[in-house]
Amino acid sequence: MLEEYRTNLTGLSEPEIQSLFLAQPAHLLNDLGLHKASEAALIKLLAVLPAMHRRDAEYVSQRIHIDGSGWHNREEAIPALPLLQQSLWQECKICFTYLRGDNQVERLADPLGLVAKGSTWYFVAAIDEQIRSYRVSRIQAVQLLEQACVRPPDFDLAAFWKQSSQNFTSSLRCYRASINASPEALPRIYGSSRLFRIEQTDIVDAHGWTTFHLRFDNDYEACAYILSFGNQVEVLEPADLHQQIIQLAQSVLACRQH
Repeated sequence: MLEEYRTNLTGLSEPEIQSLFLAQPAHLLNDLGLHKASEAALIKLLAVLPAMHRRDAEYVSQRIHIDGSGWHNREEAIPALPLLQQSLWQECKICFTYLRGDNQVERLADPLGLVAKGSTWYFVAAIDEQIRSYRVSRIQAVQLLEQACVRPPDFDLAAFWKQSSQNFTSSLRCYRASINASPEALPRIYGSSRLFRIEQTDIVDAHGWTTFHLRFDNDYEACAYILSFGNQVEVLEPADLHQQIIQLAQSVLACRQH
């Protein structure tokens, strides 16, 4: 075994030590009241490391920084989070009030977990034998009950969230379109993928045109986007999209003529 991968007295390899000292998601640890504890734990760990590994830990923390926040995060009030967290540690049932639209609904639940999606917290619970998730910022009140919660023996929080996220993504409305794009249009198409998803790209023809199969949120976004290319893009399908583009182009032209 190579020297750098041998475990030392702490039982940790060099890559394992480096991973521990990469920047932690401070805002999420703050939400849980664990940021100071995390910092203290790392300081204590650093103190007991051999000098060589201590230098490695300091080296990696000065050269790699992980910022888990987005550019447009909105700060959400999450006053219910501490009690939800407490219910998980105590493994007790809870009664909580949740804001759904303009109405408040009350639920009796078996707490199963908390999930941070970006900077947004979600509460996962079993209600009427169904596992559901709730946005923590919409939970108005929480009451801890003396009754012990019932946790499904085979429940896996990470696996549940992965499947739930996939189900949500697939349930979103989508509009698919196939187009032929000229070589001049390619930089814009590849550079504006936030507006759509490229599901498939077919072989380029002899003239350099490429076929794209795209997924938009709705037909209007597809229509407006494709129209912006002028004669650099042609619609293959669906057939009604071609007609929508003609109608939109005519309405734009009519506005310019007045």
